[in-house]
Amino acid sequence: VEMFLFNWVFDLLGYLGLSGKSAKILFLGLDNAGKTTLLHMLKNDHLQTHEPTKYPTNEEIQIEKIRFRAFDMGGHEQAREIWRNYYAEVNAIIFMVDASDIDRLSEAKKELDGLLSDDSLSHVPVLVLGNKIDLPTAASEDFLRSAIGLMNLTTGKGRSNAGKEIRPIEVFMCSVVRKMGYGEGFKWLSNYL
Repeated sequence: VEMFLFNWVFDLLGYLGLSGKSAKILFLGLDNAGKTTLLHMLKNDHLQTHEPTKYPTNEEIQIEKIRFRAFDMGGHEQAREIWRNYYAEVNAIIFMVDASDIDRLSEAKKELDGLLSDDSLSHVPVLVLGNKIDLPTAASEDFLRSAIGLMNLTTGKGRSNAGKEIRPIEVFMCSVVRKMGYGEGFKWLSNYL
């Protein structure tokens, strides 16, 4: 089992283009979006229920020359107030949205707008993951893009480099519990790290 886990993480990070690279990535989004679940899934391929993140945490995955430091900031209102303290030297932001919680999409949009308008993050690529698509109440990708204000602002999933003058931003729909969709998002993100 341990060898399988080692190989799975090694293959995933190599597939994501992170081999030989080091990156600081912030996991942001509202509470209950799935940030901690995704982080632990990436770290040990184990699905488990987590308590809401009360304090910022970080995890480092290192296998041979691969180093990936992820900061899970929590998504409740008090946690959002300190996100800014972690912006220094960040290489990428993963902004998770609970696509099944339609009532909170406007709240997610407000937080995402704040990130996108912050001058200190103007060069930082943003991967938006619309999580929980396995649930029947989940929004479609087009609905989510519209609801969070990204209908015409993304750089395209097939593009390998948006250029230095354009901030890379893209939406990928996923289900962390079903282990689907986020790999494609990380592969896209790796083009900008």
